[in-house]
Amino acid sequence: MSDIHQRISASFDAQGLMKTIGAKLASVTDGEVQIEMPFSTALSQQHGYVHAGAITSLVDSACGYAGLTKAPPGLEVVTAEFKINFVRPALGERFLAIGRVQSSGKLLAVCTGEVRAFAGDGPEYKVIALMQATIVNVRRD
Repeated sequence: MSDIHQRISASFDAQGLMKTIGAKLASVTDGEVQIEMPFSTALSQQHGYVHAGAITSLVDSACGYAGLTKAPPGLEVVTAEFKINFVRPALGERFLAIGRVQSSGKLLAVCTGEVRAFAGDGPEYKVIALMQATIVNVRRD
């Protein structure tokens, strides 16, 4: 396991919300993090779709951790801003959020995120949400 993967994994494992929604790290590479989550009725809204709050949390974390892959050692990250578009209902058996760094500097990373819904174990998916996020490097107190 690479240093960057260990760094992301340790931070991810400390997040209570990701445990609560059943999310798991799927992939960590320089500038990209993928997080997966199974469908759960506990996360649904009144129409049976996964709630927008759960999907937003999933892709926000993917973008944040993508930003952390570019952050200098000793710094952590927080989200300063994001915009999310839901392009179709969150229906599926599992969901994959992909966060990618588009630009990074000393203080900020601009990331894009995509959430895919899978009906089964196959490779076919539908994009259900798109995000753009600004991630800020911060000192950990």
